[in-house]
Amino acid sequence: MPLARLVRLLTLAAPFLAAPALAQDRSIIVLDASGSMWGQIDGRPKLEIAREALGAVLSEMPAEAELGLMAYGHREKGSCEDIELVVPPGPGTAQAITDAAKAMKFLGKTPLTESVRRAAAELRSTEAKATVILITDGIETCEADPCALGAELEASGVDFTAHVVGFGLTAEEGATVACLAENTGGRYIEAKDAGSLVQALKTTVAVAEPEPQPAPEPPPPPAALAENVDPVLHLVEGGPEPDEKLASDAVFDFFAIAPDGTVATEAATTIYGRSKGALPAGRYQMRTTLHEVVVTQEVEIGPASDLSQPVAVLDAGILNLTLRPAPGADPDPDAYWEIRGPEDVSDYGYQRAFRVFPAGEYGLNARLGPAEISQSVVIEAGKTSDLDLVIGVGLAAVEATYTEGMKVEGGDHFVEILEAKKAIDGSRKSLGYGYGAGLTFDLPAGDYVAAVTLGAAKAEVPFSVKVGERTDIIVPLNAGVAAFTSPGDEFIEVLAGKADINGNRASLAYGYGPAFQTTLPEGDYLVVISKGDKRAETPLAVKAGERSELALTLP
Repeated sequence: MPLARLVRLLTLAAPFLAAPALAQDRSIIVLDASGSMWGQIDGRPKLEIAREALGAVLSEMPAEAELGLMAYGHREKGSCEDIELVVPPGPGTAQAITDAAKAMKFLGKTPLTESVRRAAAELRSTEAKATVILITDGIETCEADPCALGAELEASGVDFTAHVVGFGLTAEEGATVACLAENTGGRYIEAKDAGSLVQALKTTVAVAEPEPQPAPEPPPPPAALAENVDPVLHLVEGGPEPDEKLASDAVFDFFAIAPDGTVATEAATTIYGRSKGALPAGRYQMRTTLHEVVVTQEVEIGPASDLSQPVAVLDAGILNLTLRPAPGADPDPDAYWEIRGPEDVSDYGYQRAFRVFPAGEYGLNARLGPAEISQSVVIEAGKTSDLDLVIGVGLAAVEATYTEGMKVEGGDHFVEILEAKKAIDGSRKSLGYGYGAGLTFDLPAGDYVAAVTLGAAKAEVPFSVKVGERTDIIVPLNAGVAAFTSPGDEFIEVLAGKADINGNRASLAYGYGPAFQTTLPEGDYLVVISKGDKRAETPLAVKAGERSELALTLP
């Protein structure tokens, strides 16, 4: 039931209730302002519900009621001494208490025992009946015993009563603070949501005593949901949920948090994308992962009968990247991208990217063959950065021929692309290579040399590349194939037909029988077959585009 409607119903029912018993009493409300009040119930922070409920109840209080407000955990984190009497008890303080609660920060620990002790001491200044109303969503965290304090206050002989409103506490947690109320003749009331919190405050702050009425039949318990957890994802606070393309990649891991604050090491459940899951009521650490973004936060899951929708805000944006080899060209599947940013965030891929990154500035590097570009990319939370980048290459297609009109087929020949410009030592930088026919290379605009090697045949052809254009390069080897047979595993070596000035012949190819073949440039050669101390020489003439077969024997 909505909070406003519940307040209206309770207001209409007021004439049927006995008058509040605060006209001659003095009371102090002790409000839990610890950091745990940021936990959510039904998708709303508990502190927001508590402020609203407290304001609604106090607005109906009689002006003569003497009320005060004490808070803890509202000024600093980690301190057990952060306790303050914010509004001293007195008549007409309802609005001051409401305003103080609205302005309060929720930061620190839970010294509830010492806070109640100080409130009781403040109320002992007169002989009038004194009441403390403690509103807490957590258990004592400052090594004190609320049960022992209740017994001590009751034994003091002062007309003192403590009521405790447990807001969102489990049954086990409630038991640790209920004794404070029970030992002073007060009441412990569980408040699980906004409506029950309003009722609890009316019962304790206004202390209305209804006329005895027959107990109504209890309503049937609400039916449990098969799936009671539906995480909600936003790239930026207040922004829309991402579309299905991105939301389907989200992963939500839930780790149970024990009463002592210990977080489980294994996930109680994992929910993917826009699906739902089931969890017992309680506190959890929710870890949300979407591509390169990871956000961890504490959430409160309600009972199985209620749908809990914890909200994850990623503070992230989208990179929509396309890589093209040339202006107007289709995206290239071989184009590689890599991005790096703060906190060691990095990612990589090919051709396209549609990825979520934490907001920040990143360095983007894109490569296609030897061509490379780099630039800075700013990812803004909740926005899409559209980048359509042209790497700037042309296509070089290399084919080799034995002679004009006769292509070299198969994958035996080695093709290498070299820079046209030579280094000071005469060498050229290699930019890419491969084996076989039909090879293509992505190259930036410029001058190059295509070098082909097949057996002992080698040839080079210079060429130029323009961005977005295809260049076909034919490399003529001017060579033929020499095939040799021998009786067995003899050593076969092909030497240059002409000796150098020292009488030596260059070795061009070698292998072993009984069958060996190689590719040789057109020309004359000397073929040597040897085994042990036996040796024979045979001249050979090779013609471009032809196959020469030679049977070799030893004497």
